[in-house]
Amino acid sequence: MNPPLLQNKIHDEPSVFAPENLLREARRQNDVEHGPVPDVCLLDPDGDIVDRLRAANRAEPHPHWPGYHTTLYETELNGRSIGILGRAVGASFAVLVAEQLFAAGCELLLSITSAGQIVPQGEPPYFVRIDEALRDEGTSYHYRPPSTYATLQSDLCDCLDDAFSSVPVPVHAGRSWTTDAPYRETETAIAAARDENILAVEMEAAALYAFAEARDRPVVCFAHVTNQMAVDEGDFEKGEADGVRDALALTTAAVDACDDILPKSQDA
Repeated sequence: MNPPLLQNKIHDEPSVFAPENLLREARRQNDVEHGPVPDVCLLDPDGDIVDRLRAANRAEPHPHWPGYHTTLYETELNGRSIGILGRAVGASFAVLVAEQLFAAGCELLLSITSAGQIVPQGEPPYFVRIDEALRDEGTSYHYRPPSTYATLQSDLCDCLDDAFSSVPVPVHAGRSWTTDAPYRETETAIAAARDENILAVEMEAAALYAFAEARDRPVVCFAHVTNQMAVDEGDFEKGEADGVRDALALTTAAVDACDDILPKSQDA
């Protein structure tokens, strides 16, 4: 018998509870004026980017974000307004926020999440553009029928090829493993991931890509490989300024590469 996760899923049936409805009620209850969020938004599950920008007075709360559980900050990168939302950790939270951001006016969503090294691409830290994400979580199955991987949309993949020469650390392309249970990354599971040539393990990408396919929304996920699962002391070092310099360079390069899909009226 299929587990409940795989039962009663009609993937093209519309949802009763829509993100637009939640945003409407949040605006009413919190007296938030209606208005769009920036056309480019970034998920920052660790919160380091948000914290560093706020400490440097480079990010302010966005006045039109009505989300109940989160604060959307706004900054400027290379002349473009960017929305950044911190600490949306895990597949279900990331997709909940993604639904709301697109309903509020987002046109391109990026995610940069810390990840553990599986197949080494050098010494951490470095980035992986996630082209395929192993669906070892629950949220993706609410959006797309069962499959092994969720994938980056091909047009976005094409846009991002050769886009990252300006980023101070290497940016590789490859597979990740999206898990709901980081403390259950066993030797058996890790060995199986290595056999699949999976480069990193993280907690959001498969669900975000399944959402992106189901809703026809542009989403690009990056793994910031910062650790080897703390097997040895001294792990989880992100680099200069907690990796924020490199993450912002990556964001700028990705947005520039995807410029053609963004509304021209919003260009700087």
